[in-house]
Amino acid sequence: MSERLPLSAFIIAQNEADRIAKPITSVRDWLDEVVVIDSGSTDGTQAVAEELGARVVFNAWPGYGPQKRFGEDQCRNDWLLNLDADEEVTEDLAAEIKTLFATETYRTSDFWRVMIRDTFPHEAKPAPWAYGYHQIRLYDRRKGRFSDSSVHDTVRPPKGAQIADLNGIMAHRSVKSLDFQVGKYNRYSNMQVDDMRSRGRKLSKIRLLTEFPLSFVKGYVMRQYWRYGWWGFILAMNYAHARFLRVAKAYQSELMDRR
Repeated sequence: MSERLPLSAFIIAQNEADRIAKPITSVRDWLDEVVVIDSGSTDGTQAVAEELGARVVFNAWPGYGPQKRFGEDQCRNDWLLNLDADEEVTEDLAAEIKTLFATETYRTSDFWRVMIRDTFPHEAKPAPWAYGYHQIRLYDRRKGRFSDSSVHDTVRPPKGAQIADLNGIMAHRSVKSLDFQVGKYNRYSNMQVDDMRSRGRKLSKIRLLTEFPLSFVKGYVMRQYWRYGWWGFILAMNYAHARFLRVAKAYQSELMDRR
């Protein structure tokens, strides 16, 4: 199919100059436009994105959900494909989306879920056993949009909506180094605690004892990190620590409130 699809891709980004190329180049040749919503990068992300053909729009950071809703508004098509700056559309997924639009079968559903699988720096593509999750990424914004939560960035379809699954995989490169990963989950746990406090949610103190060991088992066994060998052990430890840190910070905030 030689014509570009009537589809807009949008990506939120900040200081992603070293990896913004992958999501852009994975889609730029076959859809109508790529829009990058930048929240104030200082590493040249904007120039890299523009050189690759993306349209860059600035918006000061309001939180994950609001930023993605802003991104939706910048697109000129109603059908949208959302990617994060650490993701890329695989060749199989691209071919599947092209076929959907060529046959117009994309209209059979307003929301299409994509399997997003972990891909690590030493890997060219996701391992067959890589942890993954389904998330709506191809959708008609007239029928449903991203939530306005500052922490949770998910598309909210209306009740009774038709939701279908794509077979292709989105490669998710969230861990570019262990140093980066630790910093990311440290920042994210702060946002999680702020979100819980705003909703009046409290965590049981017993989770200070149970969160780490149970999360380690979840990561190492249920997410099959054990298949990666020693690297998988490291992943499971970091996953458990990230989960524990959220509980610990929630407890710390309660102590500060009492003071």
